[in-house]
Amino acid sequence: MDKAVTTALLIIAGVVCMIFVFNSVYPMVNRSTQAMVSMAEKVDERMKTRISIVHAASSANRTQIYLWVKNIGTQRITNVEDSDLFFGQEGDFDRVPYVDDAQGSYPYWEYSLENDTQWVTSATLKITITFNSDPGSGLYFAKFILPNGIYDEYFFSM
Repeated sequence: MDKAVTTALLIIAGVVCMIFVFNSVYPMVNRSTQAMVSMAEKVDERMKTRISIVHAASSANRTQIYLWVKNIGTQRITNVEDSDLFFGQEGDFDRVPYVDDAQGSYPYWEYSLENDTQWVTSATLKITITFNSDPGSGLYFAKFILPNGIYDEYFFSM
């Protein structure tokens, strides 16, 4: 009889321990699975996103610089206004704020889509950088960085 009671108590203790282990381990496994899925989605998005600055030009009075950026990836690009643009003469460039973030100061940049309503594969974005005066002649550097970290850079002279 003692052996039966002891065996029953050990079985109950084992079941309680298994429930405790399951309740503490399962949420961690679930969270780590969600983190892995989220990371895989971000990596997939980055692998499918590619851009290329295909051309740069200036207005006649050189207070506006135009950059044409093509979506050469397979991913539709959203939130363009959250991108970063670095521009300036080689070795002396700064981040140029988006027009909404510039608060009326110069320089700033804005964009328009040239050949589509969304920035999908093969669509071209025209970026206009506006200065209050001619920035001068020389070799210029432009780097456009998307919110997910994909970027392209371009050198040109004015």
